[in-house]
Amino acid sequence: MDLSKYKHLRFFGLKLNSLACKCVALIVIALILRAVFLLRFSSFRGIEPNKLFTFNKPLIYSEFHSRNSKFLEVPQIVWGLNNQKIALARACLTARLLNRTLLMPSLSASLFYKDVDKLEPISFDKVFQFETFNSLCKGFVQLGRYWEISNRSNVFELQKGSGRRWTIKKDLDQLRQFSAHPYDDYEVVRITGKNPFLWHDHWPVKDYSNVFECLVLVEDISRQADKVISKIRQIGLQENHNIATGYVAVHMRIEKDWMIHCKKMEQRSNISEICSSKDEIMERVRNIIGLKKPITVYIAAADSLLEDNKILSGWKEGLLPFEKKKLGVVELYEKQPYLIQSAIDYEVCFRSNVFVGNTFSTFSSLVVLDRTQKMINMGVGKHCGIDVMWPSYAYNLLGKSKGPRPWATNMSDSSLIAISYGTSHISCQ
Repeated sequence: MDLSKYKHLRFFGLKLNSLACKCVALIVIALILRAVFLLRFSSFRGIEPNKLFTFNKPLIYSEFHSRNSKFLEVPQIVWGLNNQKIALARACLTARLLNRTLLMPSLSASLFYKDVDKLEPISFDKVFQFETFNSLCKGFVQLGRYWEISNRSNVFELQKGSGRRWTIKKDLDQLRQFSAHPYDDYEVVRITGKNPFLWHDHWPVKDYSNVFECLVLVEDISRQADKVISKIRQIGLQENHNIATGYVAVHMRIEKDWMIHCKKMEQRSNISEICSSKDEIMERVRNIIGLKKPITVYIAAADSLLEDNKILSGWKEGLLPFEKKKLGVVELYEKQPYLIQSAIDYEVCFRSNVFVGNTFSTFSSLVVLDRTQKMINMGVGKHCGIDVMWPSYAYNLLGKSKGPRPWATNMSDSSLIAISYGTSHISCQ
């Protein structure tokens, strides 16, 4: 800007004929222009003008979204990987009902069913990508960080009901009550009590699936899964004379803790289709209608809990079984805590060409849910049978030709109870 033609003007009582005054004028004009720009920017983004100069870090979407929000805090999430995923989704959906942002919860790296004091906590963002979650779930549910809380004393503790007299209706009425005045005046509502996995279920399967789709493993864990899958495919090519046939992943629940658990379930529910022996599983996998052989079979099992160390023996011709030790990936798993090991196995099962699991296993159930949702997203109309893109089967349920029953998730189900606790009624018959 040429100020020479304004040399006779005065600025704060000084003539603009000196270099110093010209510099002062330029600085003031620049500040005015900057203020005008920021005011326009603030009206576009919804930022309050009096807070324009308070940012001390880059403004990313999730931080902006939850700034000045109300928050929900939940207890540490515990138990197995997929019970934790359900608990996380249930906490997110609870926050959504309360019109709040869920504060990033603590997961559990170790597996203890009863001794809660010994649980090893692990931050959500050490397992799943925080920013990716908020980007994918934008407009549905959101996670926030604790540093976003402006007043840590503005907290109300909500004790969730429990016991037989605490019904689904009472639980839902309580949540609706806490979404209104005077509780909505609190910046943070902190829920105390039992693990979110055990909270009452008020949401359809589709809502849970929406949350699960936002859970993307951090790159380090994803790379570990890539290594295992690469090993499986490489061995498959070697065994099949460089003919690519993919692989079958079998979530073989025959560990000693599972056998105790499933037998108790059979007694309580009077259902005989929960437990499966090793021989029964092998026989039903072999009899999958239309399965092209030879094919590699990856056995996903908690090796440390196996009583039968001959898990690879007894498989019929055409099925080439491998587990972690035979694949040469034991050290890769042993370096990781329980939760990460399970996350790697989950990814290996999810990305398999054919998946076979147990309908009373949360792990198996969520793998099938994710595979069903993937087919829906890709416009696949048929979800059952060997001629679909990602077929899944339940080895604990007898299907045709003595094989396992085809399995897909009923995405229109009104609750996740069947997936959380198991069922013998699946959408593929």
